[in-house]
Amino acid sequence: MIYHQQLSGVSYAFDGLVDVMAKATPLRSGDQLAGCAAQSDAERAAAAWVLADLPLEIFLNEVVVPYESDEVTRLIIDSHDRASFSAISHLTVGGLRDWLLECACHDDGTARIAAVRAGITPEMAAAVSKIMRNQDLIAVSAAMEVTAGFRTTVGGRGTLATRLQPNHPTDDPRGVAAAVLDGLLLGCGDAVIGINPATDSPHATSDLLYLLDSIRSRFDIPTQSCVLSHITTTIGLIEEGAPVDLVFQSIAGTEGANSAFGVTIELLREGNAAARSLNRGTVGDNVMYLETGQGSALSSGAHLGTGGKPVDQQTLEVRAYAVARDLQPLLVNTVVGFIGPEYLYDGRQIIRAGLEDHFCGKLLGLPMGVDVCYTNHAEADQNDMDNLLTLLAAAGVAFVITVPGADDVMLGYQSLSFHDVLLTRQTLGLRPAPEFETWLRGIGMVDEAGRLTPFDVTSSPLRELTSAHAR
Repeated sequence: MIYHQQLSGVSYAFDGLVDVMAKATPLRSGDQLAGCAAQSDAERAAAAWVLADLPLEIFLNEVVVPYESDEVTRLIIDSHDRASFSAISHLTVGGLRDWLLECACHDDGTARIAAVRAGITPEMAAAVSKIMRNQDLIAVSAAMEVTAGFRTTVGGRGTLATRLQPNHPTDDPRGVAAAVLDGLLLGCGDAVIGINPATDSPHATSDLLYLLDSIRSRFDIPTQSCVLSHITTTIGLIEEGAPVDLVFQSIAGTEGANSAFGVTIELLREGNAAARSLNRGTVGDNVMYLETGQGSALSSGAHLGTGGKPVDQQTLEVRAYAVARDLQPLLVNTVVGFIGPEYLYDGRQIIRAGLEDHFCGKLLGLPMGVDVCYTNHAEADQNDMDNLLTLLAAAGVAFVITVPGADDVMLGYQSLSFHDVLLTRQTLGLRPAPEFETWLRGIGMVDEAGRLTPFDVTSSPLRELTSAHAR
């Protein structure tokens, strides 16, 4: 179907839903690279006008990636809840935006949105985000609450959790232990202590798992650990009896892109079941840790949709959240600036994408986090990350990633420091995950208001960390 729109005396034509969605997307370099971006701001505005007037029903009748050839599309369509959708089925994309903003103004907004969540497809979520301003995304995100739990509860209102990321170029246990201590002393690590291993070998992964588990258990830290190896490696280690808390995997929004990651939905479900069978959680059984990122499908050449047309990267990103939603994860985060300036060119594009991803993930029912980050060849700096962190914290992001000094020396990119989150919590009155805060208070690191107190590590149980665990 060809969609037409007159704007300022110029007629614009859009070839189907895929084209409208792409052209309506705020400017980003990845869509320009794919050849699907609007050629001007005027064309982008015309596409957004068309998109706003489309009925939500169209997303159930006109898929952006063919049903027959893509298991993510089949998951989206086959799991769609018509009963939940009935309450909003009369709306257009623009009407959905207005309804969400109305919900954000009422105390029962979270419940009203939750009641229709199963009826919202990823494409509907992506579409409405494209016609929302940044403050719209923040307002609606802040109105929603989505929680998940394992040993800590993430996503609760008024909290900001963190992944403590103690990566080391050689997986040296002394370097890992030092980074863990650094993060714990600044109140980080309540979402997960998670390491990107320097290699994906089962032996190296197993060593790191035992290291993190011994730290956690010796000091009775209410958190979860994860070594971010491929899911097949982790499943094998579960079978061998390794202390696995969370199963990690990168996922994407098309079957082809997931194949490039070496996964299928069936394999992801297998990993989920394997970790749950261990019964290691205390406050919940959400055991998956999933990472996504705009541009992942394009980078693997798996971004073409209906009619062979390129699908915009943000829509494909949100489709990945359907895969995540199926697995009921503890943690999901978009690595928003990590893939590089080919996909998100500068700070402005990274900030916009981070707010979109967080909003869409939360709208679909995920405890959504963001790796607030950029690569050194992007047109961005730490001030951009400060801005995005503050906006996400105001929007109720479940967690962010923190590394020593905001500089990941193993992966070679810039993220957030432990101090960044400490300052944001203090500025906005946010707390760590409740179970983790209780632990911090119990060892004398925070006061009743959740503020860090003067603390002598030499008199704390943590004094053993860099000695006992570094050996």
